[in-house]
Amino acid sequence: MIGLLILSFLLWFFLFTKPTSSPMTFGPADGPVLADQSTTHLTAQADIAKNPSEIPAPIARTSPSPVEIHLLAKEVIAPIAEGILYTYWTFNGTVPGPFLRVREGDTVELTLTNDATSQYHHNIDLHAVSGPGGGATVTNVAPGESKKLTFLAKNPGIYVYHCAHGNAAMHMTNGMYGLIFVEPQKPLPPVDKEFYVMQGELYTTGTIGEKGMQHFDGKKMLMGTPEYVVFNGQTMGAVNKMQVKTGERIRLYVGNGGVNMVSSFHIIGEVMDTVYPEGAIGENSARLQNVQTTIVPAGGATIVDFTIDVPGKYILVDHALARVDRGAWATIEASGTPQTTTFDGVDDHQHAGH
Repeated sequence: MIGLLILSFLLWFFLFTKPTSSPMTFGPADGPVLADQSTTHLTAQADIAKNPSEIPAPIARTSPSPVEIHLLAKEVIAPIAEGILYTYWTFNGTVPGPFLRVREGDTVELTLTNDATSQYHHNIDLHAVSGPGGGATVTNVAPGESKKLTFLAKNPGIYVYHCAHGNAAMHMTNGMYGLIFVEPQKPLPPVDKEFYVMQGELYTTGTIGEKGMQHFDGKKMLMGTPEYVVFNGQTMGAVNKMQVKTGERIRLYVGNGGVNMVSSFHIIGEVMDTVYPEGAIGENSARLQNVQTTIVPAGGATIVDFTIDVPGKYILVDHALARVDRGAWATIEASGTPQTTTFDGVDDHQHAGH
C-alpha cells in the first residue's frame, strides 16, 4: 500500500507540476527563458519611453539614395511606473526604438551593435526587408559585437521591426520593437504634425502594481496574460507629450509590438478622417474614411490622419478598455479657439471616456 501511494505521488508530481525553469514550447526556437535576475551590471535609466514627437521629417529628395542606419541593442533597468522597475531590452535605449525613415528605392546599410553590457544575443528582423528572416539571419550579434545588413527598400509602407533572436516573442515583449516607414515615390498628402505610438505588453513576475524590481515571466507570456499593456513602453509613456493646434492636420503612425494582442485603436472624441489600414499605401490600396476604431494587428502598423476642431485633451486608447487600466492610453492636447457650433457644454472636470 505504501509503495502504491509513493508511485501515485510520483506520477502526480511529474504529470501535473510545472518546471521552474523555461516552459516547454513547440515553435522553431527555444522557449522563453526565465531571465537572469542579476541586474547589477546593467545601466539604470530614468525613462525608456520614446517621445512620440521624436520623428524624422519627411524626406524631401525625389530620387533613391544610399542610407546608413545605426542601431544599438541595449539592456537597461527602468520604471514601468513609479516604484516598479523592469529590465527592458531596447534599440537605442528607448521603447519603441527609433522611427526609421527611408524612401522607396533607397539602398539601406544597417549596422546593429550589441552593447558590451548585454547578457543576451540580439538581432533585427525588419518587415520591410525581402530576404531570410527579414535580416535576422545575418545580424545575430553577441555582446560587444556589430554586424551589417544591406537591403533595398522595395515596398512602400509602414512596417514593424523587432529582435528575433532565439525566442522572438521574449525579445519583443521586453521592448525590442519599432517602426520603419518606407515613403512612396509619390508622397502622402502633407500634414502639420506627425507622432509615433506603439502598443506593447509586459509580462512581470509580480502582479499589476506590485512595487520593486520585476522580472520577465515566460509562463504568463505563453498564457497571454500580461500584467501591463502600454503605449511607448511605460504606463505613462505617451501621456502629455503630444501638443497640437486646432485645425492642424495630424498624422499618427501606430504600431503594435505586442506578442499576443490585437489593438483596437481609438481616439476618444475624434473621428479618424483617413486610415491606411495595416499601413498599406500603394496606389491601389484602400483608404478608409470616417473611422471610429481601427485594428492594429500584433506585429503590424497603421497610419491615421485627422484634424482636431475643438480645443481640449484627447485620449488615445486600445478600446478593449480593460487594457487602459493596465496602461494602454496616451493623450493629445489641442489648443485653440472654442468652436461652440461644433461642441458646446459645461466641463464638469470629471474624467470620462468611452
